[in-house]
Amino acid sequence: MKRFLVAAIVCCAFGLSCVAQSTADSPATREDVERYLQTIHSNDMMSKMADAMSGPMHQMVHDEYMKNQDRLPANFEAQTNQRVDGMMRDMPWDKMMEAMVPAYQKHFTKGDIDALISFYSSPTGQKMLREMPGIMTDAMQAVMPIMREHMDAVNRKLQEQMAQSLREQEKTQQWTTPVRRQ
Repeated sequence: MKRFLVAAIVCCAFGLSCVAQSTADSPATREDVERYLQTIHSNDMMSKMADAMSGPMHQMVHDEYMKNQDRLPANFEAQTNQRVDGMMRDMPWDKMMEAMVPAYQKHFTKGDIDALISFYSSPTGQKMLREMPGIMTDAMQAVMPIMREHMDAVNRKLQEQMAQSLREQEKTQQWTTPVRRQ
């Protein structure tokens, strides 16, 4: 009888661990992902990220205005900043978050989502969430000059290539255009 009872307990324990394991390895549900997004305060985070991005964008507008102020109207910078702010404010954040749910479901299991929720519910996770907008602001300020420099170089290279192609095209047309004799 004792052996039967021990065997039954072992089987039940093994069975429960298998059920728990299969639940953790099962794909994340929409509800799991929504729980995660609520835990990380995604709506608030998106709003703070947009605010964090607007500072460097305003700086970029200012820099461009300063380079071309003799050719631009005096109110260009203010109007452009208002448009940028409006675009950020009107961004369909809720739709974007909804569209992201399947990507989370594809890449994370229920166990993964539970672990993320556990982390972001911890003091360190909450600090990460609080600090993320500041980190993004600092990162954007550090990266924007590098991006601007690279984009300027890419733009120069493209313009050089276009000019070279036009010169080659003109030469080709000169040699292939038949000379008409009268």
